[in-house]
Amino acid sequence: MMLSSSGSNRGVIVLFALIGIVCFTRETTAQVEVPSNTVPSHSVPPNIVFILADDLGYGELGCYGQQKIRTPNLDRLASQGMCFMQHYTGAPVCAPARCTLLTGQHLGHAEIRGNRDSGNGRTFPGQWPLTDPIVTIAEVLSDAGYRTGAFGKWGLGPSDSAGSPMKQGFDRFFGYNCQRNAHSYYPPFLDSDESEIRVNAKPIPGHQRKPDGEVIADDYRATTYAPDVILAEAIKFLDASKSGPFFLYLPFVEPHVSMQPPQAWIDQYPESWDADHGVYRGENGYLPHPRPRAAYAAMISDLDEHVGTILDRLDQHNLTDSTIVIFTSDNGPTHPGRTPNFHVGGAGCTFFESTGGLRGFKGSCYEGGLRVPCIVRWPGKVDRGSRNEMPTYFPDWFPTLASIGSADLPKQQTLDGLDLTELMTAGTVPKRRDPLIWNFSGYGGIVAIRDGKWKAIRTAVNRKKPGRWELYDLSLDPTESQDLADQNPDVVKRLEAHFAATRTAEPDFPMPLYDGVSK
Repeated sequence: MMLSSSGSNRGVIVLFALIGIVCFTRETTAQVEVPSNTVPSHSVPPNIVFILADDLGYGELGCYGQQKIRTPNLDRLASQGMCFMQHYTGAPVCAPARCTLLTGQHLGHAEIRGNRDSGNGRTFPGQWPLTDPIVTIAEVLSDAGYRTGAFGKWGLGPSDSAGSPMKQGFDRFFGYNCQRNAHSYYPPFLDSDESEIRVNAKPIPGHQRKPDGEVIADDYRATTYAPDVILAEAIKFLDASKSGPFFLYLPFVEPHVSMQPPQAWIDQYPESWDADHGVYRGENGYLPHPRPRAAYAAMISDLDEHVGTILDRLDQHNLTDSTIVIFTSDNGPTHPGRTPNFHVGGAGCTFFESTGGLRGFKGSCYEGGLRVPCIVRWPGKVDRGSRNEMPTYFPDWFPTLASIGSADLPKQQTLDGLDLTELMTAGTVPKRRDPLIWNFSGYGGIVAIRDGKWKAIRTAVNRKKPGRWELYDLSLDPTESQDLADQNPDVVKRLEAHFAATRTAEPDFPMPLYDGVSK
């Protein structure tokens, strides 16, 4: 079945209907470790909208200091709620970050600890799947009476696996099941529940090069721009669920490269930005673009516009006061490529100071790869224009959303996060019992641990010669420029011992250096 949209007005005609609602209730076998769960005092639980950007850096929004890229809707959201200034993703790349978010487990316990395909042999195979026993936040909210929908990029298992969103608590899914399919904004198909819906008769592959000749943006555009179709389906779900309560999970794909944003947004940014370094020819992967800096800014502005559409729809249905909206990003901005003028995909992350001065990018467990913007709006509960400096991270959202939704926590699943409800609503800072932990199997293997002001990190853990431990005092050195490991060996030893003793070995994502001492 074909979907169509006009390249000039970006209108979308959606020609398919919702597939039936599926709910699942599961028993689990993981270790019991249930944090406190203080339920807020309200008779009707609020609607929950959780928006997850893809590769959006800590410094890429106006409310986090960005000077060049326009993000008026997200800046407005920040003015109406709270900005978290030390919020961390659960992983420095896509799939494991989503796993930590939806399951409430840090990477020392999570099932998925790196980007890995499922291996089913398809062109777009889908990623390593969640298992049936694991319980997601969508499942517990569904059991509490929420209608649940996910729209965007999934990356946690193909449709024919236990990791399908329809088997992990969602009543409705529309978007990209496979992260590789999401490399193009004009893909051959999108996933509707567990079916593939053809959207472009002549799709654009996500990776091409043009070593010479004129680079023309329209050469890398087709008929149907996927983000608009995904947004349209999300709006349909919101409209149909307005009687509430609903959990609307929006893992939008922007600004993950390739860069194929609408021309209307590109035209709003100065041509002078791209005059000094020329066109991007695909030399760092993904697709060429004649104005890469303007295009990268356009992708973030287009994302911001889609957030504004969701906020406006809540206003239209008089749902703003009864809805908590959370916005964050799955990891830091994309990293430098092989050529100095461009990051991967031609992104202008250095030009835009995308990390806000923090060290590292996506794929790194330094602050620039892990610290992400996070905005929460909850009218009448969260103070307008407020800021929070407590270190928080993705595993915290499972107990927090369960608390907000009056949902029961799973009794046999390790949860590593804190309930942030009273932090947001009363300014009460909860005591974190254990450090924040990252056990990342990709990029040579990385371990990072944050405990109070201290951040320990070790790279190349899975290589023949593992890196040495580094230690930073983030209270004095947020840019991680002064390694204090040699001066504080006791701190390093304590943090490493805690990490090694509390993590669980995961055979699908091995870390041999520590697997032998894991519980």
